[in-house]
Amino acid sequence: MSRKMALINYWKKDKIITTKNILNAFRKVDRKNFIPEYLHDYAYDDAPLHIGEGQTISQPTTVAIMTQALSPRKGEKVLEVGAGSGYQAAILSECVGKEGRVFSVEFLKGLFLFARKNLKNYSNVTVLLGDGSKGCPEGAPFDKIIVTAAAPKIPEPLVYQLRIGGVMVIPVGDFIQTMIKLKKTRKGVVKSDLGEFRFVPLKGEHGF
Repeated sequence: MSRKMALINYWKKDKIITTKNILNAFRKVDRKNFIPEYLHDYAYDDAPLHIGEGQTISQPTTVAIMTQALSPRKGEKVLEVGAGSGYQAAILSECVGKEGRVFSVEFLKGLFLFARKNLKNYSNVTVLLGDGSKGCPEGAPFDKIIVTAAAPKIPEPLVYQLRIGGVMVIPVGDFIQTMIKLKKTRKGVVKSDLGEFRFVPLKGEHGF
């Protein structure tokens, strides 16, 4: 059994991922395609890896937990804040299917170029260079928003750009962050705590 399938089977056994659509996305997307070549032997270590610009690709289980919490569905429009190397966007692409759309905004030009190259075959993904902490007004409103870097607090522009009934998953905090799942309702937002994690800091106007 490959290390990739061993990791996916661990997620299934421990019920980290219970959604068939999400499991299939992780089967289809090869993490090797989203990390520097010299790290390919470590692609399915359950650990973060450096991707340049002082940034990391999250460990696979963290990506799995965030994706499960977000629960992206076929046909949905999703915003990702922090493209990184493009791995999370590729997973989201498979989850929303050809009828869905993924907008991924990256603050750092080097990573923007890296992610755009890695995602060139994903026709339903648009990679943008800019301040993702301010969202993506041209694509709003979104069914789902995922933030892959730690924010000091939940950015108001992202809440504004989330559709009523939509869900956001975002790590909030400084050294150790709390992963927050937020659902937007007509009466306000409902938050739940998904536990403690470690992320690089969010850059931009509403970041650190």
